[in-house]
Amino acid sequence: MRAKLSTAARAGSLGKSLLSGESRWIAAGAAIVAAILQLRLPEALSIGPSALVPGVSAAIIAFLLGLNPGRLNAESTNLRALSIGLIAIMTLSNLSSLGLLLHSLLNGSSIEGRRLVYAAVEIWLTGVIVFGLWLWELDRGGPLARAMGTKIHPDLLFPQMVDPSLCHGPWMPTFLDYLYVSLTNSTAFSPTDTMPLTGRVKMLMSAESLASLATIAVVGARAVNILK
Repeated sequence: MRAKLSTAARAGSLGKSLLSGESRWIAAGAAIVAAILQLRLPEALSIGPSALVPGVSAAIIAFLLGLNPGRLNAESTNLRALSIGLIAIMTLSNLSSLGLLLHSLLNGSSIEGRRLVYAAVEIWLTGVIVFGLWLWELDRGGPLARAMGTKIHPDLLFPQMVDPSLCHGPWMPTFLDYLYVSLTNSTAFSPTDTMPLTGRVKMLMSAESLASLATIAVVGARAVNILK
């Protein structure tokens, strides 16, 4: 297995060095969707004004796109810390909203029951996006490092890395691949076809699974009561 992974990593590194940097637009679009979902939450489920975090997120996204509107390149290295900061802000805001949601569901709330269920769906979808962004930024040093092939030791093992015959020509994961991993982890509460290899990604996926499980379990029980 180690030999296969080493070979696949070297092949992936060679392939990535031949590919141009990934476009930022798909990940930025997903971040914008997450900001809109957070903006839609009731005021009682937000820390501070409901428009604060989405507004800050939108400003950071606009700044990143303004400085690097095309494909990720060497200039993107200096912007990576800002990208990670954006994801951290959105993650903390979403987890805070999840905590307030669970408190409201368990202890009663002035928010109408159906609106709480809708808010739970929005929080869950936001979680899928932000954890997908985390995986995209962390795996092998981020999208730029993957494209340049500067780090060959992966944090995630995709099927194409084990068996290169599954793809045509050089292959590297894009944001949509990481979003898929995040979605399946949130629904199955465990990895599916892509395996975490490093401690940080295992902890990240564990946190996502726990948050998703808490949301689905508690909200599901509430939804049953509403539908009766």
